[in-house]
Amino acid sequence: MTDSLDDAYEQCERITRSEAKNFYYAFRTLPSRERRAIYAAYAFCRICDDIADEERSPGEKRRLFEQTRRLLNGDGDGTHPVFEALGDTAASFGIPAQYFEEVIQGVEMDLSRTRYDTFEDLRGYCYKVASTVGLICIEVFGYEHASAKHHAIDLGLAMQLTNVARDVREDLQRGRVYIPQDEMARFGYSERELAEGVVNDAFRDLMTFQVSRARRYFESGRRLIPLLPPRSRACPRVLVEVYSAILDRIEASGYDVFQRRIGLTTGEKLFLMAKSWVVSLLPAAYPQRG
Repeated sequence: MTDSLDDAYEQCERITRSEAKNFYYAFRTLPSRERRAIYAAYAFCRICDDIADEERSPGEKRRLFEQTRRLLNGDGDGTHPVFEALGDTAASFGIPAQYFEEVIQGVEMDLSRTRYDTFEDLRGYCYKVASTVGLICIEVFGYEHASAKHHAIDLGLAMQLTNVARDVREDLQRGRVYIPQDEMARFGYSERELAEGVVNDAFRDLMTFQVSRARRYFESGRRLIPLLPPRSRACPRVLVEVYSAILDRIEASGYDVFQRRIGLTTGEKLFLMAKSWVVSLLPAAYPQRG
């Protein structure tokens, strides 16, 4: 590995360590080569998210997304460390270029769409911003059973739906509502009440429905773990445990996601990281599948 490429991967690690509040603890469980690759993938996703979320005009954001596409395709002016590392990762692990393009397409949707009429509409968005990341990850992890793709997609959906439930207040501040409109109407909860942070029986019923759906996707996502090589299993296991715990805490708060951002402490994440790493290496924990 050249000094330039090594520096590029180190830049991706710095971005991940600085920005990845939950993911970093999961990534630390991976072997070195796979970990560096996942850092590169995360840094790419971080660039895309920042374009969508930072205070810029829609026109400037679209220009930056096109610039990101050029860098992704190797057409940019000069070199960019994240895309240098990402290009090496994609080539080394055989990651389809389509996955990275779909991530851009998904995040780009935030420029033109702030509401989703149905869950099927929302699912398409979640697939692009989260499930495709799961598909990228399993190419790095390695897998033998084709069903790993299905479970990786569902794990991505589960994690993004957890974000939707947790980040209601932050999303609304950006002018976005990801809870499906037809479900808000079904449970009798209005967007005006959402803007005012009203936690009533209708809201609790609505959120119970959101959390239950996320948990169903986690049930499928968990089935990914035994399909991966033992040294890669702790990473998705940490993510499942951390995000499932967030759902538990949303529920324990009475679904009041307006007062504070619900999450785990650093100590709790470290505990789950250590526990998941140990369990993932025990043969009895994940029997081989034929």
